Amino acid sequence: MGQSTLHQLKVFETAARHGSFTRAAEELFLTQPTVSMQIKQLTKTVGLPLFEQVGKRLYLTDAGRELFATCREIFDKLSQFEIKVAELKGMKQGRLKLAAITTTKYFIPRLLGPFCQLYPGIDISLEITNHERILERLLDNQDDLYILSQPPENFDVNCYSFLENPLVAIAPCHHPLAQEKNIPLQRLNGEPFIMREPGSGTRKAVQKLFAEYGISVKVRLTLGSNEAIKQAIVGGLGISVLSRHTLALEGMNSPLTILDVDGFPIERYWYVVYPAGKQLSVIACTFLEYLQNEARSIAQQTTVDSQKLELECKKRNT
Repeated sequence: MGQSTLHQLKVFETAARHGSFTRAAEELFLTQPTVSMQIKQLTKTVGLPLFEQVGKRLYLTDAGRELFATCREIFDKLSQFEIKVAELKGMKQGRLKLAAITTTKYFIPRLLGPFCQLYPGIDISLEITNHERILERLLDNQDDLYILSQPPENFDVNCYSFLENPLVAIAPCHHPLAQEKNIPLQRLNGEPFIMREPGSGTRKAVQKLFAEYGISVKVRLTLGSNEAIKQAIVGGLGISVLSRHTLALEGMNSPLTILDVDGFPIERYWYVVYPAGKQLSVIACTFLEYLQNEARSIAQQTTVDSQKLELECKKRNT
C-alpha cells in the first residue's frame, strides 16, 4: 500500500460506495476512464482484485471490503483533523459541505450570501438534489449538514427546525376561485390537481389534510419539479399545493396567485439535520446557529412577497 495515493483511495471509496465507476466519476467530476485507471493502479498495488462484476453491478471482493473499511477510517480521521485545524485557525478559513433538497434553491442562496461575506475565507460546497439522494448522502455521511422539508424516518439524527415552510394552494390568476375569500376546503373537491411525485413531503401533507375532511384529490398530472408544476398551472392544467417559498422569485406580473382556502396554509417547517454522534466542526456549528437566527428575515420577506403577489393578481382581475 506504500505506493497508493490518497486520491486513489478516495476514488476507490466512492466507487465502492456507489457500486459503480460511472457514478463515482460523476460525484468526483472525473471521466470514467480516469476512475478505471486509478482503480487499476490501486489494485496492482494491493496485489488482489478489489471488485468483481456480476452483470452490470460491481461487488467488493474480500480484499475490497477490507480496504473500504480502512478507507472510511482514514477519511474519518482526516475529517477530525480538519476540524481540529479549523478550531486552531478559528473562523478565518475552512470548508463547509451542505446538501439540500431542490425547493431550498428559492431561499438558501439568500442565506449563504451574507454568511460568505461574514466569513470570506470559508469555501462552501452546496449539493441540491432530491429527497432520496439527500438520504443517501446522509447515510454515507458525505456532508456537514443536510436541509430537508421533513425529518428523515428511521435515521438516528440530530434535527432542528429553523424556518417555516407553509404550503399554499396555487392557481392561475384567472381561476374562478382567485377572487374569493375564505373558500371552504370542500370547494376543492373534484378540482384537477397537479402534484409532486408520490412519496414527496408536499404530496403527503396534502393527502393527509384532504383525507381528514373526506375530500378526494383528483390528480390530473404528476410532475417532479416545482417549476414544471408552476408552468402547468399557468397552462390551465389545474391547481396545486406548493411551498410558499416557490413563489419567492415570481415578479409582480406573475400569472399565479394564492387561493384563500380554509385549512391553508398547511404549516410545515424546514429542518437542518446531521447524523447523531457526528462531531460538527466549528464552521458547521457557526453556520447552524447563523441559519436559525437569519431564517426569520427570510420568513418575513416570503410572507410580504406572497401578499404582494395576491394583491397584484386581484388588481389585474378587477
